[in-house]
Amino acid sequence: MRYRVDLKRFMAECEANYQRLVKLFPDMENLDHYRFGISGGRHISLRVIKRAPYTSLLEISEEAAGDRDVDKTAWLSAPTMEVRLYHDARLAEVVSCEAVHRINPRYRYPNRKMHQPDEKAQWNRFLSEWLASCLERGYAVLSPIAFVDEEP
Repeated sequence: MRYRVDLKRFMAECEANYQRLVKLFPDMENLDHYRFGISGGRHISLRVIKRAPYTSLLEISEEAAGDRDVDKTAWLSAPTMEVRLYHDARLAEVVSCEAVHRINPRYRYPNRKMHQPDEKAQWNRFLSEWLASCLERGYAVLSPIAFVDEEP
């Protein structure tokens, strides 16, 4: 059976992800970077990569808390994702995950790169579950701080 994109479900997922990101990073318009803690001594980093009048590109990654030389739980880390936020439509969708920078809404299966037929939907569903977990279990590390590049 050929996979069909469930556009209604996909858009609902993107809308929910936008709302979750706004809750987790409320001052996104003014700050470039924000971190908060999660269980297991990990931090979630939200960094604005690019801003435009109606969109923003956000990098979401998980990192070890503190200055540990060796991160013993690195194999458990969530992937680094880039998420495009459409502020006028109030939607957020995953546009990149780890080394894959462009994903189609649907793939024939099997394919050369072994993408699942619903790969894009799975990424957005993962983001949804990850953000929901962050909202439930996250805690403030510091009050929001604008991280400044190391340029003079």
